[in-house]
Amino acid sequence: MAVIWGLDLHEMQWSKFRSSYMFNNVYHLRRCKMIVYQLAMILCVCSESVGTAALSDYVDQQEFIENLNNLAAVYNDDFVGIASYNIFVGIAVATIFGAAFFFDLFWPERHESRSVRLAWKICAVAITVMCFADAIALTVIVATRHAYVSGVDGSEATRLLEASTKKPNLYYRHNPKAIAAVVLLWPGMIATIGSCYLLITSQIHDDAHGPFSRSGQEQQTTARANEAEAQLNAEKPEEV
Repeated sequence: MAVIWGLDLHEMQWSKFRSSYMFNNVYHLRRCKMIVYQLAMILCVCSESVGTAALSDYVDQQEFIENLNNLAAVYNDDFVGIASYNIFVGIAVATIFGAAFFFDLFWPERHESRSVRLAWKICAVAITVMCFADAIALTVIVATRHAYVSGVDGSEATRLLEASTKKPNLYYRHNPKAIAAVVLLWPGMIATIGSCYLLITSQIHDDAHGPFSRSGQEQQTTARANEAEAQLNAEKPEEV
């Protein structure tokens, strides 16, 4: 198969998803990375998915009300903005740490230039900061803010809200989807911080000692010794 960026695509095999391979102790911090990277991806993507559902409800409600009465205006820009940012953060976390997951799974012994290593670190730190800011902002907006209808009196606003096909609660803290997005994002953010730490720590170890753990280095040494002994035995002349 083809080789791209020095990576042999033949190494992309389904068999590497076996737990015995994915969670072995041959490579440094392998088990932790395989678990924490996946937690960061899954939790952040689930948060942005649930947040997208809530976002869609508010946008549909806004469009319906404003089309029904052109004097009415629905304000929900704070939630729409932070939910949109949450989508971006979820995709970014899945992109960077998802890539780190698959690269470490398929090519744990790969060699990368210093510039590539630096890019990994910069992306990991930047996305971690973005995810932390996202968690704070989403929590504050959902807990303290609400949507409202302006441009019409209270009775007309009530009529428009009741007529709407989508009826998300105007108070974000009473919207189960918005709450779920916040609840999922916080452990996702913690896993993202852990992923950033593991990525940087493992790269520092790889640069100094190589990708193998202490156990992996011992296994490599034993394997080389056995191979050398087998070769030596093969070269010995047979006794008559």
